[in-house]
This record gives sequence, C-alpha cells and structure tokens, in this order.
Amino acid sequence: MDWLIEHNLVTPLCVMIATMATLLGGTLYLVHAERKISAYMQDRIGPNRLGWGGMFQPMADGLKIFLKEDIIPKHVDKVFFVMAPGIAAGTALVALAVVPLGPAMPPPAPVAIAAPPGDVRRADAEAAALKQLEAEHAAWRARPQIMIAPGIDIGILFTFAVSSLAVYGVILGGWSSNNKYSLLGSLRSSAQIISYEIPLATAVLGVILFAGSLNLETVVASQVGPGGIGWHVVFQPLTFLMFLIAVFAECNRLPFDLPEAEQELVGGYHTEYSSVKFVFYYLGEYIHMVTTSLLMVVLFFGGWHFPGLSNLGGEGTVANYVIRMAIMGGKVGAFIIFFMLIRWTIPRFRFDQLMGLAWQTLIPLSLVNLVLVMVVRQFEWSPWVLPPAQIGLLLAVAALRLRKPTVPDVIRTGKHPALIEV
Repeated sequence: MDWLIEHNLVTPLCVMIATMATLLGGTLYLVHAERKISAYMQDRIGPNRLGWGGMFQPMADGLKIFLKEDIIPKHVDKVFFVMAPGIAAGTALVALAVVPLGPAMPPPAPVAIAAPPGDVRRADAEAAALKQLEAEHAAWRARPQIMIAPGIDIGILFTFAVSSLAVYGVILGGWSSNNKYSLLGSLRSSAQIISYEIPLATAVLGVILFAGSLNLETVVASQVGPGGIGWHVVFQPLTFLMFLIAVFAECNRLPFDLPEAEQELVGGYHTEYSSVKFVFYYLGEYIHMVTTSLLMVVLFFGGWHFPGLSNLGGEGTVANYVIRMAIMGGKVGAFIIFFMLIRWTIPRFRFDQLMGLAWQTLIPLSLVNLVLVMVVRQFEWSPWVLPPAQIGLLLAVAALRLRKPTVPDVIRTGKHPALIEV
C-alpha cells in the first residue's frame, strides 16, 4: 500500500476499477436504453416485463447469455476465432486509459531558466527552476485526477492508435470464420475504418492547433482554463461535424454499419459467433461508443465545464468534483442518446456512397479546413473568423457535390455514342 501511495497510483487504480465495473455492467443497460429508444421511435412499448419499466431485463439477458451454448463450428480457424472478440473488446477498453473521465488538470508546463547559457548565474537558475518544477509537480500529483493515466503528453495520439487496432478483431473474426458473408463483412470494415480515420485525425488537428498540445487535459484547459477561448464547437463547427460523421463510421453505427448489414451479409463478420464471444463484439462496440462520446465532449464541448455550474461548491472540493463529473456524464449521455436516435432516423448507406463520402467529400474538406485553421493561427487572427469561413466552405462543397452530373450517352441509352441514331 505504501508503494501505491508513494507512486501516486491510488487514484488511478480506483478510477480504473470503477470504470471497468461501470462499463461491464453499464453496457447491459445501454442495450436496454437502445431498445427503449427504438421502441419509442417506432411507437412500441419495448421491454417492460421485469421490474419497473423493464429495469431488470438487462440482468436477465446477461444471465441468459452466459447460459447459452458456446458453439465453435468445425470449419473455423479456432485460435483466431477465439482471439478476435477479445481483441475487439480489449482495444476499446485500453483506449479509455488516457481520456479524462471527469475533472483532470493538465500537468505543469516546463519552467524557463532565467539565466542564458554561459552566464555565471546559470547553475543557480537551473537549481531554482528545478525546485519550482518539482513543487508544481508535487501540487499536481496531490490533486485527484479523474482518469486512469493522467499526464500523458500524446494522449489523443495514443487513443487513436489503440482504437484503430479494433479493426484487427473484426478482420480476424471474419477471416477465421471461413464464411463468405463474414469475410465480406470484415473486408468492408477494414476499408471503412481505414478510410474514415483520415478525416477523423485531420479534423482533430484543427483542435490541436488551438490547444497547442496532444494532452487531452490541456485541450480542456485551452477551452475553459485561464486564457481559454471557449468551447471549440463554437469556433470550429465544421471540424466538429466532420469528426462526428467519422466517429459514426469508426463505431460501425447506422447509417454506416455496412460490415454487419443483415440484408446483404446475414450478420456480417460475427455471423458464426454465439454466446459470450458474440457479447464481446457488442461490448467493444458500446465501449467504443462511450470512448468517442468522451472524446467529443473533451475536444469540442469543454469537458467538465458548463457555464454557471462547473465552479459551484468551490475549486477542489468534493462537491465541486461531484458537480463536474455529473456535467461530464450528462454530456456523454446526451451523445450516446444521439447515437441511438440516429440509428432509427437515417437509413443505411450503400457501400459506394459510404466510400464516396469519405474520399470525395470528407478528406478534401478536412484538408482545406486544416489549411484554413493554420492560416488563422499563423496570422494570429481572431478565432471568430473561423465560423463564417467554415460555414461558407461547407456550403461551397455541398453545392459542388449536389451539382447534377452529365450522364454519358452510353449509360443513358445503353449504346456506344457511335451507334446512336441521330
């Protein structure tokens, strides 16, 4: 226990245990919430038999899943078949490690040394700077940080790198099933995730240029801390829209759930899975949905900040921590509900439409938007220049995309132009 206290591991360990317990148990209730929301959207009642409003239904479903027979078909590659669901769920859990789950302060910035190199006072200045830095770090470590691994300077890069590995679970599951529908689903998933990671990362670069760091706690502080410019969604609405669309594709959620399109692929990459292994795939999908909701809150909506509420109770008090965690939980919950509402609002895209949206619209748009943000930062213009510029850029691209293309004669008539009678 002394070793944990000495290395400041007590708070991260408690946060990790609480996060794991909440996610593993809360996923069942996320499924229940999605069933109730889908029932509301379709004018049905939904699950209502067990408990008030069907609140015990997730427990019954969880028990039933573990009692189901775990079938492994003879024709599968058993090693990769068993490994794939664990990769899908494991990568989703690891990606949460560096994402703030509540109030978390950025690590102290480097301290400047007062004396220039070669000055006789250089040694004393270095000692004073080191002492100041150690004092700031001690104060930072003494304050609870509501996240598993605080102070990671490449936080957003780590999250994207680990979450992108989830595609290996999908590919291995489809390939090892030795089923043509599963294989087609896994190939669709690999093409989809690789394509949408480009606009996803490019959109985030616009936020990073304003925050000046890849550390997610610093990104929150750049919006709401001393000298903060405000929520990034206000100044970069187009950036947020591109990030939101790419997140839906990354999570395989409707209208981008082509890897498991049941009308075309039976069940997609998880056709051959049953019992607990099937649940691991769903667990990975819902945890990925929670992670991306947290990222949207942290990157664009100020994390734990809300005007008039986030400073109640006094800075650093238990009441203030509870209020800020409730604010962040409310924002994440709103995004999860939005995910579920979209599922029953927009029909599924065709695969060519899905890929065309990424390569013909989002990627060029994200690159032009990145150049626009770079220009604003380089010339130190006001961030209020960005909203009208981004809206104008979006309208220009929409006009280009909606322009009616000229249909070639060979497509319109089915004949080569030389064979068409005048």
